[in-house]
Amino acid sequence: QDAFVAFHVDKVLVSKYLKPLQIGELAPDQPSVEPTKNEMLVKDFRELRATVERMGLLEPNQLFFFLLLAHILLLDTAAWLILFYFGTSLLPFVFSLLLLTISQVQASWLQHDLGHLSVFRKTKWNHLLHKFVMCHLIGASAKWWTLLHSQHHAKPNCFHKDPDIDMHPFLFTLGKKFSVELGIKKKKYMPYNHQHKYFFITLPPLLFPTYFHCHTFYIAYTKKYWADLAWMLTFYIRFFYTYGSLLETKTLNSLISLHRMLESSWFVWVSQMNHIPMDIDYDKNLDWVSMQLLATCNVEQSLFNDWFTGHLNFQIEHHLFPSMPRHNYCKVAPLVKSLCAKHGLEYQCKPLLTAFADIVHSLKTSGELWHDAYLHK
Repeated sequence: QDAFVAFHVDKVLVSKYLKPLQIGELAPDQPSVEPTKNEMLVKDFRELRATVERMGLLEPNQLFFFLLLAHILLLDTAAWLILFYFGTSLLPFVFSLLLLTISQVQASWLQHDLGHLSVFRKTKWNHLLHKFVMCHLIGASAKWWTLLHSQHHAKPNCFHKDPDIDMHPFLFTLGKKFSVELGIKKKKYMPYNHQHKYFFITLPPLLFPTYFHCHTFYIAYTKKYWADLAWMLTFYIRFFYTYGSLLETKTLNSLISLHRMLESSWFVWVSQMNHIPMDIDYDKNLDWVSMQLLATCNVEQSLFNDWFTGHLNFQIEHHLFPSMPRHNYCKVAPLVKSLCAKHGLEYQCKPLLTAFADIVHSLKTSGELWHDAYLHK
């Protein structure tokens, strides 16, 4: 119930999907919550959600999102105008590259809002603008993102259920439990005891230019997302036409490669700071709140942190209320903290640089645990 309510803004639609699954009513003497779930926590969270709805915290401020889109388009246009007016020498090229990177990353945060249906009250408008931002401005499939990201939210940090941790064990070993298991089984796909070092030159700079952009086309083609593929094509036509008229082929290839690497680095550090250092395990069938809190942590609020991370510094609130507009996370955070304090649950919040350092530290710890188990220490 909590997952359905969290993902769907239209409760009538929720009922439509749930009704065919109903096989009867529970007998009066039967518990309505499974033994693995905290019944009082479930009850209190549902009361909290009702309070959140009454406070209007699920209602979007469309001016906020309009200004976000406007600043993305302004940066995107400015990146091209710098090369057009100031030439293609090194300094204008670097400035254009930086503006293009910022524009693309901020577009990634905005498409995230649209994919979670948190910008418009009507689902169809979220989907339409999602295609514009994700497919046309970024060049990736909106449906591909929704397919993977919904799985991540449903079971964050659950092995075999969260695609965001599929890098285990082929590139990295993640989590203390899995690292020891991998070592005992004598499995070694990479030198995991050095993964905290090779992380810097693999996942952050290469995720977008290699895996993501190949995978988005692969999924869009195999699942026949023809509308997405058509929208994605408009990105490449626009990009190569506008920048191709100003830059030579080698310089143009350098621009798109470098901006994808910078964009990827920015995205990876922000997206992984909330999850990799947290508990990674098999699905324990916990209640919605406990599962999200074990897998997520927050980063301190500031104007810069909010902008730099697309408000993903409020990862706990985002995971508990995925359809909540990001400008309301700070308003619901005190209520979530109170809920955690009442039930003795840890609410982690750390400085931005500490969150980045914790990614490396957790990888180092996991690698050492694997190495010790591999050598039977």
